[in-house]
Amino acid sequence: MHHIQLSNTAFEGANSVYLLGDGDADAPTTLVDAGVASADVEAELRAALGDRGVAFADVDRLLLTHWHHDHAGLAGAIQSESGADVSVHEADAPLVAQSENAREDLHAAQEAALREWGLPDEEREGLLRFSADHRYLRGDPVDVTPVSDGDTVALGAFEAEVVHLPGHAAGLVAYVVEHEWRREAFVGDAVLPKYTPNVGGADVRVDRPLARYLESLERVQSLDLDRAWPGHRGPIFAVSERAGDIAAHHDERTARVERAVADLAPATPWAVSAELFGSLSGIHVLHGPGEAYAHLDHLAREGVLRETPDGYVPA
Repeated sequence: MHHIQLSNTAFEGANSVYLLGDGDADAPTTLVDAGVASADVEAELRAALGDRGVAFADVDRLLLTHWHHDHAGLAGAIQSESGADVSVHEADAPLVAQSENAREDLHAAQEAALREWGLPDEEREGLLRFSADHRYLRGDPVDVTPVSDGDTVALGAFEAEVVHLPGHAAGLVAYVVEHEWRREAFVGDAVLPKYTPNVGGADVRVDRPLARYLESLERVQSLDLDRAWPGHRGPIFAVSERAGDIAAHHDERTARVERAVADLAPATPWAVSAELFGSLSGIHVLHGPGEAYAHLDHLAREGVLRETPDGYVPA
């Protein structure tokens, strides 16, 4: 297995792509994730694969952890040259395939969320312009093979099990592999080594986003992994501990959100976001209030807060 790092100036830093099976005549040449569809990143990926004697045309299989452009953007370009089979969870498959209905539904849900979260018109319109300006990063449409929780994907001498871990994205999955004495997984953005994946704004389709993500963290802990390969940065060795740390971080943030509502009530997600993160720009104008919303929604469902037409108030 070879870990390839690709640049990504539009979203969350360098992306990780993983090359499997090169040099093994009995295994399909496989990539896990693909990077954003920019000319610079495509050139980086071609060069990195070329160093291993692999061209886009040699790729037999692509395993996508979720639909976000920095993970799926180049899948279409790779598939157009190789005919590779592209696996992605059924919840994200229409977005990777670039179904017009799925795209329209997502954009409508995002616009509705931005209004419900209380974003000022200037911020909302700026975010929509940012999204339009970076739409090319999603790349070309892909002929996808939808997968579900519990499915397996053949990788030569071993298989990868699909484990559904929603929260950051509705269809985020890990691909769990057992070989020799190790149990490892390619986890996308389910667990990251240095910062916490955004919940609430990164995929507005997710219902109960914080609760779903906390459930996914518990499932990661139950997998008993020796090592995880994330979508950004390097490997995670103490996987269960890292998942627990992220859950504890969200407990602390929930307490901060509760205190913010006590001070600001009635408090919109946008107002709480300002308390948590300060001034925001670019994609973070979506992620900040989305994260605040995820915690506000969680507290409201727990009966700690109550949602009113003007914002959240203590219950």
